[in-house]
Amino acid sequence: MKISSHKLFLAALLSIVIFLKAEFITPTFAITDPLEVPNNKYGIHIIDENDLENAASLVNSSNGSWGYVTMVITEDDRKVDKWQAIFDRMKKYKLIPIIRLATKLTGSNWMKPNDTEIEYWADFLNSLSWPVKNRYIIIFNEPNHAKEWGGTVNPEEYGRLLIKYSQSLKQKNPDFFILPAGLDASAPNSSATMDEVNFLKILIKDHPDLSNYIDGWTSHAYPNPGFRGKITDTGRGTLQTFDWELGLLNDLGIDKFLPVFITETGWPHREGDQTVHSYYSADEVGDLITSTAQSVWSDSRITAITPFLLNYLSEPFSNFSWQIKDQADFYPQFDSYRSIPKIAGRPVLNDTHIFVNYIQPNLGDKSSPKPEIKSTLLSVLLRFLLF
Repeated sequence: MKISSHKLFLAALLSIVIFLKAEFITPTFAITDPLEVPNNKYGIHIIDENDLENAASLVNSSNGSWGYVTMVITEDDRKVDKWQAIFDRMKKYKLIPIIRLATKLTGSNWMKPNDTEIEYWADFLNSLSWPVKNRYIIIFNEPNHAKEWGGTVNPEEYGRLLIKYSQSLKQKNPDFFILPAGLDASAPNSSATMDEVNFLKILIKDHPDLSNYIDGWTSHAYPNPGFRGKITDTGRGTLQTFDWELGLLNDLGIDKFLPVFITETGWPHREGDQTVHSYYSADEVGDLITSTAQSVWSDSRITAITPFLLNYLSEPFSNFSWQIKDQADFYPQFDSYRSIPKIAGRPVLNDTHIFVNYIQPNLGDKSSPKPEIKSTLLSVLLRFLLF
């Protein structure tokens, strides 16, 4: 078969364009505003994919659809087949994933993140086909706790890594929606923790352009002190911690509008592996959930609310679990949450095709994995040449 010189020239030109697009062109900012479309803000935090069906029953109840689910992926759980199957089930159940990154637990501390893992994370997360266009990623957890950052608290270092993760992820795909780690607003200044005000002051002083690298705000809005707070309490350490945090950010020079993702909130109940008499009873927690939905959670700045935690049947979180241990039944707050009126979410769905394969890192090789262009692009070129 003879191929004309004209076609060969155009094929060579097409090859160059494909190469440049894959390697050098920086994508444009392309996330969508989740508050510009009908948005079902209600969600839940889970730790096991086997809870997805119950999660969908909870957050997509009362006329709702496309509620949110917060899950954690650790470094040693970057398994493409596993997580693609989870994402496929989420799409089937009309659930929007919020993924929090985590390292590895070493003793009582989470290992400090490092630069060498950034490309592994970016390639892995970009290899997955996501249910919706926005790919919500939380960059680690409560770094104002030393146990979450390798035994130390270092806001300057957290800011540097947050920016690098944001840059790397958005270079892979501009649909990544970057969220900073939620902070513990009730933590004091101590050898093990840093007050959130101090943490953010140092973070923003060292990285004044931080808002250019985040797309929303993550809040851990617990009703403290002692998880006995009232719905009407305001300020830090309350259900309205997010409002206090946004005010603090504004005082520190961050005036960008940041949609709020409350990825941890709620009351533990008295009942659990150990009875904690200082907590509210399960019936009281159910009533509090109903009242909170009618007040605090009606704030128009909130994109997602994922209370902690649907199912955790042992210490240290059995009192937070919404499911009753050794039963298929749930505590009253489950039905209270199901009964909250919801809307049918209409997020922009993911209609793109994945062209990059994730290469599972060799534990003995810390070099950055290289993306591989799938045969799809090559088939386009061959079809052009032959026809």
